[in-house]
Amino acid sequence: MFDPEKFVEEKTRELKNKIEDKSIIACSGGVDSTVAAVLTAKAIGNRLIAVYVDTGFMRKNESEEVKKILEDLNVNFKLVNESQEFYEALKGIIEPEEKRKIIGEKFIRVFERIAKEEKAKYLVQGTIAPDWIESGGGLRDTIKSHHNVGALPKRMNIELIEPLRDLYKDEVREVARFLGIRVAERQPFPGPALAIRVIGEITSESVEIAREANAIAEEEIERAVEEGKMERPWQYFAVLLSSKSVGVHGDVRAYGYTIAIRAVQSIDGMTAAYSKIPHEVLEKISIRITNELKDKVNRIVYDITNKPPGTIEWE
Repeated sequence: MFDPEKFVEEKTRELKNKIEDKSIIACSGGVDSTVAAVLTAKAIGNRLIAVYVDTGFMRKNESEEVKKILEDLNVNFKLVNESQEFYEALKGIIEPEEKRKIIGEKFIRVFERIAKEEKAKYLVQGTIAPDWIESGGGLRDTIKSHHNVGALPKRMNIELIEPLRDLYKDEVREVARFLGIRVAERQPFPGPALAIRVIGEITSESVEIAREANAIAEEEIERAVEEGKMERPWQYFAVLLSSKSVGVHGDVRAYGYTIAIRAVQSIDGMTAAYSKIPHEVLEKISIRITNELKDKVNRIVYDITNKPPGTIEWE
């Protein structure tokens, strides 16, 4: 049985012995990177700098929330906005694997630049087991290249440290609860963020549509959970599809995008079952999205695919 107290004790000692100099940690505010940040800070104190990179693909109010999380952790941190660089790099890119690899390399180059500025030798990441398992290698097929594993460039000017590499999501949550981290139950959010929740080419308009639709889906599902209408899904979000369909607003023809809603139950992310969301909740999500984005979206569908055969994210 996994013992979070023993893990924290052993990993803190290991990090203290391994990290001889200043380090930066890629911190998104999610449970994995936050646990990695707290563990590393316990080991090396103020020699750690947590770095949050705003790629321009974040959820609504994400940057403000992450800033508050980092302030609460009482660690040194730096927030950088690199959205223009990420958008330019993804211009014209449609294929999901290519998106992930471009984003992975961009992240590393940003971290290398910051490490040079801060005279840091190490980059700590919150990589967990499903990340490298799905990224392939050896006899494993590549399901999708996680930005922090399979999408890493071959040449890096910084040493990588991954304290959570052998843990699964449920074990990371146990560690987070033991450490008293308030984001222990936060739903997973992919490193490439909304860039892989926009099917097709990334534009500022497509990301903004996905951002607003995602916020509505999250708000309505969380409200339904609070009201006791349903169980909280393990992960829940909206995806902007590349296809358009004909609709009607009043007596006027509309031709707009389709939004897919995805919600799943899982333990470790390796397998998942679609959440049986009440139709009443799905209807509220549909009405809000089509009303609030009426000039852009006119159709909502619900994804009832398990993993396998589907993955949790669409790309």
